[in-house]
Amino acid sequence: MAFKAGDRVLIASCEDDPRAVGKTGRILDEVPPGPRTVGRWTVHRISPLIGPVLCHTHELRAA
Repeated sequence: MAFKAGDRVLIASCEDDPRAVGKTGRILDEVPPGPRTVGRWTVHRISPLIGPVLCHTHELRAA
């Protein structure tokens, strides 16, 4: 599934920060992920205690 900036997502798993699992956030990226992020989406607005995380597409679900 392709996401776009502002999409609300549920983090099903997160290799970058396991504390984010089960929480929702918003996609930050304006374009699909590339080599700079190793194919991972930037998800932010997760929690005041959790900064932006990088997640692979298979780790995210549309919320």
